[in-house]
Amino acid sequence: MSLNPIPFWFLRHGETDWNARGLSQGSTDIPLNANGQAQARRAAHALAGVEIAAIVASPLARARVTAEIVAETLGLPVRLDPELREVEFGVQEGQPMGEWYEDWIAGAYTPPGAESFAALRARAIRAINRATALPGPVLVVAHGALWRAFRQAAGLSPNVRTPNALPLRAEPGAQAWTLTALDLPAEP
Repeated sequence: MSLNPIPFWFLRHGETDWNARGLSQGSTDIPLNANGQAQARRAAHALAGVEIAAIVASPLARARVTAEIVAETLGLPVRLDPELREVEFGVQEGQPMGEWYEDWIAGAYTPPGAESFAALRARAIRAINRATALPGPVLVVAHGALWRAFRQAAGLSPNVRTPNALPLRAEPGAQAWTLTALDLPAEP
């Protein structure tokens, strides 16, 4: 399964208390904290100068609310796609991120009750392909592990942490996709 060769924007949700504590969230529906809401507003302000025709988001609150904050600034509706939700981390949800994570990405280990990285990658490709089939440019608002799965499918290193609420432009290339971060405005 391959990605539609269509450029799009990606935004990881704003910070949550579990992000701040280094805990694995997975499918646990943790809300944005005050900092995460401020991050979403900064991202919205930065994206106000960018052409975006559609916003598609994960239904988990941290991504959905981030998308809604951006959508309000851009005057666009938010479409929800359940396949953009974060990975099921099983017994690791609520636990500190640890050495198991690299083995999970490599496909050498899947925590009990968790989704494999390969299954996440297939789901991420399906969801991003649906999003980029919409009239664009499209903004996808989702999660860190899902973005790692996209990165692997796009020919990039998957084990790179994406900052919260940093808009990224993803563009297909001959060998691999390129990612360009949008400059965020200074904090007030």
